[in-house]
Amino acid sequence: MSKVAWIGLGVMGYPMAGHIREKGGHDLVVYNRTAAKAEQWVEQYGGDTAATPAEAAKDADFIFVCVGNDNDLREVTLGKDGAFETVKDGAIIVDNTTASASVARELHTAAKDKGAGFLDAPVSGGQAGAENGVLTVMVGGDEDVFAKAEPVIQCFARALNLMGPAGSGQLTKMVNQICVVGVIQGLAEGLHFAKQAGLDVPKAMDTITKGAAQSWQMENRWETMTNGEFDYGFAVDWMRKDLAICMDEARQNGASLPVTAMIEQFYSEVQRAGGNRWDSSSLITLLERD
Repeated sequence: MSKVAWIGLGVMGYPMAGHIREKGGHDLVVYNRTAAKAEQWVEQYGGDTAATPAEAAKDADFIFVCVGNDNDLREVTLGKDGAFETVKDGAIIVDNTTASASVARELHTAAKDKGAGFLDAPVSGGQAGAENGVLTVMVGGDEDVFAKAEPVIQCFARALNLMGPAGSGQLTKMVNQICVVGVIQGLAEGLHFAKQAGLDVPKAMDTITKGAAQSWQMENRWETMTNGEFDYGFAVDWMRKDLAICMDEARQNGASLPVTAMIEQFYSEVQRAGGNRWDSSSLITLLERD
């Protein structure tokens, strides 16, 4: 059993921390910007709360972070009362935030300066994957650090791989998001076309999910998309944030992302229509508006 600090109890972090407590039996101290959420977590799972990230990280063997973006990440690690103020020699910081590769490299260096390890470890699988403990985790960092952290991360993972040096986990998550939005847009257009053509949509979907068009998005989202239900997954605001990270990285590495750039603008249209908190499958609304 290890001493674990968990920083950030959002829709993903809350259940992920719970799996570390329940499956791993680890001793947890949790911090959340809204203290009531941390108190709720402790009431449900046990453990202790901390008033600051620094207090949570003190004496922890592993420090997990799952927050919103690069700025949030720097604040809870490098900022005043951040985790790096108290991180002990030999501790390992595991960042599950979807952030930039550059901030991952920055924190990897800062952790080494403190005698600690750092892994960028963004996840895929959405809220359902977090709640069921079956996330895909893509990791960047040093092999020896990964080997030590792997058993703890496995508490909420279905698939877990070290992708390469610091930043590689974030770069792999960018590949994931690029692929996901392309599939969602294709599915939205296919469903729209099927409706316009007068097809029996359930029968059409049941048929083509057995062929080359099959995907997780098709099997899990065609019906909710057809019914106009968009509260089942990853919010548009967060997807647009992730795509902005992808586009920024592409400008740096010279990658051409014409379809991704177009879909990123489609999501901005969904936001303008008030769909900020709809899930990412809501792209279909742009095709079905009057």
